[in-house]
Amino acid sequence: MAIRMYDLCGAEPQRRFSPFCWRARLALAHKGLEVETIPWRFTEKEAIAAHGSKTVPVILDGGKAVSDSWAIAEYLEDEYPDRPALFPNGRGEARFVKAWSEAVLSAGIITLVVHDIYQHLDPVDLDYFRTSREKRFGRTLEEVQAGREDRVKGFRQSLTPLRLTLQAQPWVAGAQPGFADHMCVAPLLWARAISEFPLLEADDPLNDWRNRMLDLYDGLARSAPGYD
Repeated sequence: MAIRMYDLCGAEPQRRFSPFCWRARLALAHKGLEVETIPWRFTEKEAIAAHGSKTVPVILDGGKAVSDSWAIAEYLEDEYPDRPALFPNGRGEARFVKAWSEAVLSAGIITLVVHDIYQHLDPVDLDYFRTSREKRFGRTLEEVQAGREDRVKGFRQSLTPLRLTLQAQPWVAGAQPGFADHMCVAPLLWARAISEFPLLEADDPLNDWRNRMLDLYDGLARSAPGYD
């Protein structure tokens, strides 16, 4: 029986954009596990409340529900140890990558694309998203995203540690891709799904790794709706 996964979507059910859901999707694909995704929107809280969560991703594996992308990766690693490893270098290093991807990648990207996200949402989610995000930032979505053409330069510079890592080895996780790669590419897939704004310059060496990530697992990420 396929694992089922609640996956955040926009107005188009097939447009999946949550970076945390992308982490889980890639981890499941890495393990070679069949998955059935369930489109979920921000205001459909009751659908996942029964599984003890307020946010996605949530996976249902038989009679067990697991939420939070990191917890899902750990569950898959422990439950399916005979399949390709998500943490080839151990979980300690991956925890640092998790913190870096959230503090630098996700935090940097959200202010560059937050209004683009809003424009891709189902009408039922618009009020919730605007109210919650404007409360978080203390400004309108339009004000948060304004001036991104200049601000993106600082974001690109912040990716230097990722570039240096990939100069020394083919994947963030080392010789083979792992959950560290999933955590780093997921914010870029988030932006790809909902924004035409170029986060990377055309000649950025990170594009090679990003393209290889798009093509992994039979092109799972590349086949998803997005802007290239």
